[in-house]
Amino acid sequence: MGEQWLAGGPAADGSGLIVVDLGDVRVGPGSRARSATEGSATVTVVGDCPVEETELHRVLVAVRAGRWEDLTGWPGSYWVMAANERERFVCGDLAGLRPVYYTADGTWASHLRLLKKRLVPELALAAARVVAGSDHWPGRSPYEGINLVPGGHGLLLRIGQVPKLVDVTAIQPAEDLQSGAAQFGAALTQAVQYRVRAAGATVGADLSGGLDSSAAVVLASQVGQVHAVTYTDAYTSAEDASFAARIAEHTDIEHTIAHGTDEDLPFSFPTGQPTGLEPALSAALFEMDRTYLAPVAGLPLHLTGHGGDVVLDATSSVWVRLLQDGKRRAAHRQIVAYARMRNAAPGPFWHGLKDTAALGRTGVLEKAVEQLEKNRLQNAPGVGGWSWCRLGTAASWLTPNGRAQVAMLLRQAAADTSPPERADEFDQWAALRFTGASARGWAPYADALGIRPVYPYLDNTVVRAAFAVPPEARRGLYTFKPMLSAALPDLPDWLLGRRSKGSFTPQRVMAFQQHRSQLGDLLAVSPLITSGLFNHDAVADTLAQLGQGRTPIGSADMHQLLTVSWWLIGAGTCSSTGTSC
Repeated sequence: MGEQWLAGGPAADGSGLIVVDLGDVRVGPGSRARSATEGSATVTVVGDCPVEETELHRVLVAVRAGRWEDLTGWPGSYWVMAANERERFVCGDLAGLRPVYYTADGTWASHLRLLKKRLVPELALAAARVVAGSDHWPGRSPYEGINLVPGGHGLLLRIGQVPKLVDVTAIQPAEDLQSGAAQFGAALTQAVQYRVRAAGATVGADLSGGLDSSAAVVLASQVGQVHAVTYTDAYTSAEDASFAARIAEHTDIEHTIAHGTDEDLPFSFPTGQPTGLEPALSAALFEMDRTYLAPVAGLPLHLTGHGGDVVLDATSSVWVRLLQDGKRRAAHRQIVAYARMRNAAPGPFWHGLKDTAALGRTGVLEKAVEQLEKNRLQNAPGVGGWSWCRLGTAASWLTPNGRAQVAMLLRQAAADTSPPERADEFDQWAALRFTGASARGWAPYADALGIRPVYPYLDNTVVRAAFAVPPEARRGLYTFKPMLSAALPDLPDWLLGRRSKGSFTPQRVMAFQQHRSQLGDLLAVSPLITSGLFNHDAVADTLAQLGQGRTPIGSADMHQLLTVSWWLIGAGTCSSTGTSC
């Protein structure tokens, strides 16, 4: 996805238009830039999209009328630029995989370097995202003075006016799961198969053995040749490899299983490892990726199941939504059933979700602010389940100054009235943007490994079809990802019947033990610690406990802190004080 670059700005040419020079657009293999112009109306699509010029001419009516969401409904993954006599519109995709960055003067770009602005990481924001998640600041880039157009929005520019965000989500609710699933199945099938056909050669694919990658491989194998790759080692579930092998046999594709060693464990950060201009959790997995992706390097594209969890499933936020809507009995019934199936006591889970619903998004954030300011971090709201904001282990690492800085940012987020107040809507968009950012952040690693990844589950058409189905219907209480079986009923029953899901947590825990010394050295010079935001002793104590294998608690927070710290230091984006780039 990283081959196309484009930039523009508020050109003061007297025409009222924001001029985009297509000479600045570089188009990579398999991608095209297509345009249509009639009079003062123009539209350009850049990226992986099968739209033809005849269709572009048809949407010029929408361009003249300013119906910008009409320009985002094609298959694929792409940017759109359009202009009429009054304004210029620029947009990426709903997930944020195709980013648009911009500054207060209306200069914008799809790549941070094209802004030609000094990149100064905002350390307090980086700390806040480690502590409280990235959900609360979707419109901020990692750098001071540079904004990010959030997924689901476009950027509207007019001469002499500040840039404006416009909503392009355009979700049309489905009548029920069955009708919505049919639309989703058609969208996903098209998203996978048009790319495989266009490649005209063998394509690569991840095949973890889970439902998402397996479904993509099945669809791809129906129209082309596939070489799938699976990673396994001493810590992965044997069930994952078994399902992957069974899918490969079922589809009669080429399949390579890579057997990793302890040298491939996370957090090795080898010399020469590439990086990007944004932190990415996947930076910790570079050796693992290099091992299992080597057999498919250089193929025209590589299919992944990344994003399947977001569009096919939902979290316990759906039960918070039921409580918000006054459906207390239905919420209680489902929560009790869920807990009992897992041999867990439903009481704490129920009370946690009930408290979260009562507080609402603003109330939960204000509660988190109070906990930080008073240093009372032991009773995070919504402990029993999903919450808008959960202060975990990383909050205990903050210095007094760090707590004040993070509290200030959370207070600003609480005052923002734009995010959805309904729990399930907020959660699905936050999860989608996080997933898109993760895929975006992997781009430099993909380039280094000779991989051209595609993410069919993140296409606008697929996302819209999925989000048209209410999250509660996608949340299977007795079945796992019920929309997939409804959308693709021809998938084998033994695959759709799978209830387990693999995890790389064991590798992460073992990696803390293997790399404990070098990770300690990394943290000692982390800008987030040397700037006084995190307490070194508190972080070192957690790392020591993880390194001794005593507990996995805090491992996810430590993963985030380590990758952000490595990015700040190893990528050379800033000095240890965070003041120069």
